[in-house]
Amino acid sequence: MDNFDNFPDFLLDKYNNFRKDVPSMIKAHDFTENLINFLFPFKVDRKCTLPQIELNLAQLQLDFRNLLSPLEKTLDRSLSDISIDFFTKVPHIYKNLMDDAKHFLDFDPAARSMESVILYYPGFYAITVYRLAHVLYKSKIPFLPRMMSEYAHSKTGIEIHPGAEIGKNLFIDHGTGIVIGETAIIGNNVKIYQGVTLGAIMVEKSMRGTKRHPTIEDNVIIYSGSSILGGDTIIGHDTVIGGNVWLTKSVAPYSVVYHESKTIIRDSTIKDEPINFII
Repeated sequence: MDNFDNFPDFLLDKYNNFRKDVPSMIKAHDFTENLINFLFPFKVDRKCTLPQIELNLAQLQLDFRNLLSPLEKTLDRSLSDISIDFFTKVPHIYKNLMDDAKHFLDFDPAARSMESVILYYPGFYAITVYRLAHVLYKSKIPFLPRMMSEYAHSKTGIEIHPGAEIGKNLFIDHGTGIVIGETAIIGNNVKIYQGVTLGAIMVEKSMRGTKRHPTIEDNVIIYSGSSILGGDTIIGHDTVIGGNVWLTKSVAPYSVVYHESKTIIRDSTIKDEPINFII
């Protein structure tokens, strides 16, 4: 058995083998929450006076630059330029998020108000973090986009890679277990239910930089438990994918795809026929 009497020295030696020019995970999580609360201040009961909004924005910009400071030597632009570029895009992200929230409200009969969608719908939370992280990913900021998306994953059970391309009005219902891969492309007005995977057929390091995940065109509905795999797989617009479907090939527009299984319903009081449960 290893002797760890000098564990601090051992740990320091191992620590020195790791990169230190990475953002703080804890600070990345805090920044994500603070940015969302800035966009939707009623989540934390903040006052929405103009001076307070300006103060919060200034603090966010400072926090953002501090968060990225360990990466400064590896970035192709100054921290100031990156910060200006990101926060210039935030109003457009906000508009897309409000459209997403309205789509939730219009489609989900359980949604009572825009506020309810923003406050506690995990699907909307995951989409919010995705849209913010995606901008950073497109700007080639290392580490931080995945830190943000994995934080949302830990909170919601929904994994959306920040590299995915997602159009307007994405609706995620329930959401737990959804996986959307890095090179997935999703069009406008798509609805996805829990347990759906938009993944790759195989995982190999040599596939890095290639399109490994499917394309979902406009107005597609994908019901729970379905897996759609492969970079060449295209689900045509206005298609409905039923629950528990496994797809590795393309589907034409206006299709209905479903898995047919046998379900038996009978009177539970009948005892003549044995029932075998296989677990």
